[in-house]
Amino acid sequence: MSKQNKYDESPFFESYSQMPRSVEGLRAAGEWEEFRGMLPNMAGRRVLDLGCGYGWHCRYAREQGAKSVLGIDLSEKMLLRAAEMTSDEGIEYRRMPIEDISFDNSEFDVVISSLALHYVNDFDQLCHKIYHALSPGGSFVFSVEHPIFTALPGQDWHYGPDGEKLHWPLDRYHDEGVRHTRFLGHDVTKVHRTVSSYLNALIGAGFRVAGLSELKPTADMLEKHPEWQTETRRPMFLLISALRE
Repeated sequence: MSKQNKYDESPFFESYSQMPRSVEGLRAAGEWEEFRGMLPNMAGRRVLDLGCGYGWHCRYAREQGAKSVLGIDLSEKMLLRAAEMTSDEGIEYRRMPIEDISFDNSEFDVVISSLALHYVNDFDQLCHKIYHALSPGGSFVFSVEHPIFTALPGQDWHYGPDGEKLHWPLDRYHDEGVRHTRFLGHDVTKVHRTVSSYLNALIGAGFRVAGLSELKPTADMLEKHPEWQTETRRPMFLLISALRE
């Protein structure tokens, strides 16, 4: 599968720009509180953000005292927007595919990635690159769309005759690979892999898996966002933290 640069297509980028998380930042991201809780202490750390988008996580890392932050993304439009929103010499943005990263041994202390790695074809190889780039004791924390969510290209509920959400269909779970789906009304290509494949890729690269979350909404989250009630019926996000020891 070729490296996908959907975000530089103007119609898709405009649709993405109108999403709550694009307008309001991390506070509008349903998975953010859980993701933040899995992050290590950033003070004095060298941070790499894979698929940095608008740079929200890069700026957060610096607010938490990170020594330096490098955000990479394939999309020129995303990086231009990130640069417009950033006034911090401690943050660098660089355009490149996630799959092409090549850094010195122990160049970073923390690697993060938010909802980008389900676009990457060879996750196993990427894990080896990230392990190499991390210092001993370094952390790799990332989120992806949950494999139960990505298994079928439709990525939608099975509806009843009156439009009610009856259940979330699950099929082809163990059939890993490319999925051609719709996101924000546009055709998008993602890569489906199982939970065990994510975990085994990390373990195979030498990581110790330190935490895993399938993001069940809390009562507090549902009070603030009643529309998230359906998220209690199936997992949409998978969050993993891993350590280089």
